[in-house]
Amino acid sequence: MLFNRHKSELVTPEQALPGRAEPRSVPAGPHTVLGTPLTGPYPDGLETADFALGCFWGAERTFWRLPGVWTTLVGYQGGHTPNPTYEEVCSGLTAHTEVVRVVYDPRLVSYETLLKTFWESHDPTQGHRQGNDRGTQYRSAAYTHSPAQLSAALASKDAFQPELTAIGLGPITTEIAPAGPFYPAEEYHQQYLSDAKNPNGYCGLGGTGASCPIGVAKA
Repeated sequence: MLFNRHKSELVTPEQALPGRAEPRSVPAGPHTVLGTPLTGPYPDGLETADFALGCFWGAERTFWRLPGVWTTLVGYQGGHTPNPTYEEVCSGLTAHTEVVRVVYDPRLVSYETLLKTFWESHDPTQGHRQGNDRGTQYRSAAYTHSPAQLSAALASKDAFQPELTAIGLGPITTEIAPAGPFYPAEEYHQQYLSDAKNPNGYCGLGGTGASCPIGVAKA
């Protein structure tokens, strides 16, 4: 029962697993699809955005398909345990959620376009689950890297809520906050759904059918 409770409720820092001081091995790369390095430092002019929208396998594939995205990397964010493993995150005892880090060229794709993709690719009203995937590691989140990103993310949430309400869904439960420490996931999770690894692998992501009106003038 304690395990099940931790899967549905965020643990406090005092309850969280201790983790480890030393970083685990960083995925070597390059990106299986894009051919770019997975970890920084990244080329000048690129920007970073972090999104959690359920299982990070399908989330990463959703973003690497966007023109203007330079690289993607999956990992763990938003919790208390330093340098967690996948098994620790899945236990519900770290408070992390599964995140895709998106490194993009703002001259080719806007942050607003990334936000629109984020909102329309999952159901942000489900709390600590996404579809059949249940647990705090599947909660929705947008972690920002600048005041401009934070402002845009909050505005997009306000713009999307009426569209969700109109189709009978409840309040958005997405966490929107400045990005904290990001811990890369294990090598086998990176680009998991690529043709080179598991082209027919599991993906539980699905949108609501609602369109997010970011950047669209409304009469």
